[in-house]
Amino acid sequence: MADIRLKTGTPTEVKRTLSRVINMTANGKMDVKTANTIILGCNAVLSSIRADEQQKKIAELEKMIEKLEMDV
Repeated sequence: MADIRLKTGTPTEVKRTLSRVINMTANGKMDVKTANTIILGCNAVLSSIRADEQQKKIAELEKMIEKLEMDV
């Protein structure tokens, strides 16, 4: 099988990648085992992106609380 280049840096890229994998599998251009491996990887990437986004929001909230506490 030729090299497959898939983008997974953002949720939108992961969505496009999953769509591409589904279509390739449905059209017989990718075997199910490879598709499942890619899907598992996409799920891991999405979980990581979500965790990073949550951590950023928590950091922002902590800064807001600190500022409010200083103003009191």
